[in-house]
Amino acid sequence: MDFLLNIIGDINEQTSGLTSSVYAVQNWMWSNFLYYALIAAGLYITIRTRGVQWRSIKEMVRVLGDPVAREADGKKSISSFRAFTVSAASRVGTGTVAGVALAIAMGGPGAVFWMWVIAAVGAASAFAESLLGQLYKERGKDSYIGGPAYYMKRGLNARWMGYIFVAFIVITYAFVFVAVQTNAVVDATSNSLGIDVSGTNSMGFRVVVGVVMVLLTAAIIFGGIRAISSVTEWLVPIMAVLYLLLGLLVVLLNITEIPNMLLMIFQGAFGIKEFVTGGTMGAVIWGMKRGLLTNEAGMGTAPNAGATATISHPAKQGYVQTLGVYFDTMMACTVTAFIVLLSNPAYGDKSRGASLTQSALAMQLGDWAVHFLTIAIFMFAFSTVIGNYYYGESNMRFVTGNKVVLTIFRVLVLVFVFFGAISSLDLVWTTADMLNAGMVIVNLTAVLLMTPKVVAVLKNYEAQRKAGLEPIFRASDLPEIKNLAAWDGTDVVTTREFWAEYDAKTAERRKLKAAKKAAKAGR
Repeated sequence: MDFLLNIIGDINEQTSGLTSSVYAVQNWMWSNFLYYALIAAGLYITIRTRGVQWRSIKEMVRVLGDPVAREADGKKSISSFRAFTVSAASRVGTGTVAGVALAIAMGGPGAVFWMWVIAAVGAASAFAESLLGQLYKERGKDSYIGGPAYYMKRGLNARWMGYIFVAFIVITYAFVFVAVQTNAVVDATSNSLGIDVSGTNSMGFRVVVGVVMVLLTAAIIFGGIRAISSVTEWLVPIMAVLYLLLGLLVVLLNITEIPNMLLMIFQGAFGIKEFVTGGTMGAVIWGMKRGLLTNEAGMGTAPNAGATATISHPAKQGYVQTLGVYFDTMMACTVTAFIVLLSNPAYGDKSRGASLTQSALAMQLGDWAVHFLTIAIFMFAFSTVIGNYYYGESNMRFVTGNKVVLTIFRVLVLVFVFFGAISSLDLVWTTADMLNAGMVIVNLTAVLLMTPKVVAVLKNYEAQRKAGLEPIFRASDLPEIKNLAAWDGTDVVTTREFWAEYDAKTAERRKLKAAKKAAKAGR
């Protein structure tokens, strides 16, 4: 056992040298190109859509109430509301808990402001990519499938570009991001148990955590033990809501400190007061990196899940995902930021992620909060590992369905799940930032090239709303948009009859409700 631990320790020491090289590459990409590109792309889409992410918040909330349609076989379709809850639950995860804390530690309070900025501007990118994911979806075996690789293939006739995106998303999500999740579990669990995992310390503990995560993940992707995944489906949203409620409680208990925290955020954002080395640029880069990782706007991940929904118009999924960006950054990430800032954290320590949030929460609510957050992070991490695996597998199937290739892919996923437990926090997050950049570049290039199609579909939606109609879409509505595999009118939710019946039932329910209210008042 000691021999094995020594080997793992040597690997960890060797990769510490790799960290500086990876950091240099990703820092150059962010400092010299990516953050300019993100803002420019977001502003361009914002201008072309006339600020759809700001002027349509009411419509975003409205579409969440859309009824659930049924497929031809009688099964319920995936509704806009279900898509939103799945998206929101996945976003309130380790990125929200650990990523925000790391951004503040390295970028200072000002990083929070730039997280807000990337959400406000990047929400336009989220709208566009999710609309395109719906527009170019295809009918799969059990449901619709789609995502960036599909709209690159059909919308740009660039299957080769889809292959490049597949390579990025498989490496980033199925490999590196699963390592990020395991790493966050190690960080949180060690803090909860008082175990020192700095450097190459407590390698035995790291190995145990890694093996547990590997066995649980293997049970899902190889053994098909659905009981475990079904538990996370209902438990993760509950843990997410409890975390947000605890965070809001901390904010309410310290309501008088809010003005001072906001002042710190704005001082750090514009270099009025320097909290960390790097000043304004450090705050900008760290805020945008962590903001992108948590809300995923423009990364091309949300369209993979959003394309499975059966809805009446592609723009609806754009609205839903935009609201998800706001929910994540403006609410969940802000709550985490306030918790951390209330603890007067030590800036410049890149070795702490989730443990910083745990310690900050414990200062306000007691030590029990540390253990609660450990359990929450484990659930977030495990469900995200499974979700990331499916992101990877669905994109692998865009390339090949060969069983041998898929088996090798699954084994590699497990290798990276374990690697996340024994590697340093710095290396894992730095690699994630670098690969994030590659994904965003490929995806946003495709989205920008297809922005005219986004605008055309959005105008079609808004014209119907202006006419007092529930928007529906068929490929024949915009014949200039070619190569659509869906939207042929076979989905019942895309028919006027469906909405006429729904409106009649809604009116009847309102009439009965009013009658009951009148009868009760007359007693």
